[in-house]
Amino acid sequence: MGGLFWRSALRGLRCGPRAPGPILLVRHSSGGPSWTQERTLVAVKPDGVQRRLVGDVIQRFERRGFTLVGMKMLQVWEGYNVVRASRAMIGHTDSAEAAPGTIRGDFSVHISRNVIHASDSVEGAQREIQLWFQSSELVSWADGGQHSSIHPA
Repeated sequence: MGGLFWRSALRGLRCGPRAPGPILLVRHSSGGPSWTQERTLVAVKPDGVQRRLVGDVIQRFERRGFTLVGMKMLQVWEGYNVVRASRAMIGHTDSAEAAPGTIRGDFSVHISRNVIHASDSVEGAQREIQLWFQSSELVSWADGGQHSSIHPA
């Protein structure tokens, strides 16, 4: 049953956005480095949840310095070059080719049970995030995280 739901949900990732969504690229103006922030969608797949790997996955993103700005059973991470960096952290889709030290290299057991999904491009991330999150469900840490649906201002 869960597999059917997950396949249906992932099929939705390939469709266009359902409505205008959040602005996904942010340029910091705090006097720090002026590079573009990105957001990416990450999903721990059912096999990863079943094997209780959600915390390990989250911990790896936090240790890498990315900021969790939205989470359901999906996560939206933000940071400089987060799309490419997260793909490197996750590893090759085929677990047999995933390098040790990557999430898939350490935890994946088969290409069909490879623990995690992450957006493959900035454009893909924008589309996927809009499918799953309203802009009000994402935290803007630039304002101290004051504006979120969890803790209204």
